[in-house]
Amino acid sequence: MAEEIVVTSESGIGCIRIDRPSKKNALTTGMYAAMADALQRFADDDGVRVAVIGGGSDFTAGNDLGDFMAASMSGASFEDLPVLRFLGCLRDFVKPVVAAVRGNAVGIGTTLLLHCDVVVASTTARFRLPFAQLGLVPEAASSYLLPLTVGRARAAWLLLGGEFFGADEALAMGFVSKVASDEETDDAAGELAAKLAALPPIALRETKRLLRAPFAEAVERQMHAETALFTERLASDEFRSAALKLLAR
Repeated sequence: MAEEIVVTSESGIGCIRIDRPSKKNALTTGMYAAMADALQRFADDDGVRVAVIGGGSDFTAGNDLGDFMAASMSGASFEDLPVLRFLGCLRDFVKPVVAAVRGNAVGIGTTLLLHCDVVVASTTARFRLPFAQLGLVPEAASSYLLPLTVGRARAAWLLLGGEFFGADEALAMGFVSKVASDEETDDAAGELAAKLAALPPIALRETKRLLRAPFAEAVERQMHAETALFTERLASDEFRSAALKLLAR
């Protein structure tokens, strides 16, 4: 596994922690592969009843742009990249997923939360969906799930405007489950995960399945549609211009 992804398992809780503080936990191809592997392992392990995804002072700044551009220009199909395998594993994960978010959660750092069942955000958490600013389109079925979660008007501005929004706003519009102090965020997420892990596991899985069943086909269909457009946008002058400007900073 990528050394920037720390995977542990104890007392029925499988933990994935993003640990690349020098880059604000920006995600590389290897890190996505490691997280996908961890989710698959947790799914196959009957001893793991709940998964927790967390970071450090930042949750994640999103994709490592240099790594992402290199991977997207390598000739490999975008659909074969580990980021999509990770999103597929998270989307299809049958056990509860708890996220602990501190600091920046940008791009996929925000969209992946739409596939988590419980999200604890710290008072320092800042969320952003800057796809349009990068010449890209949304991913992770966020163009479908975000309007369902926060309402169409708010979702439209968050995806089109790409501005940061904070923990209190995220709580008010139903994007996160709970807000805690920066020091208590990980403990709060751990306590909620422990409560879930103590419950009957089959009942938990079936409840999660019922919650998601009405939207499952639409989510998968939208992810495919977004991926096709995202792939096109990666080859666009708009994306390359925006990416080069960011890399030059």
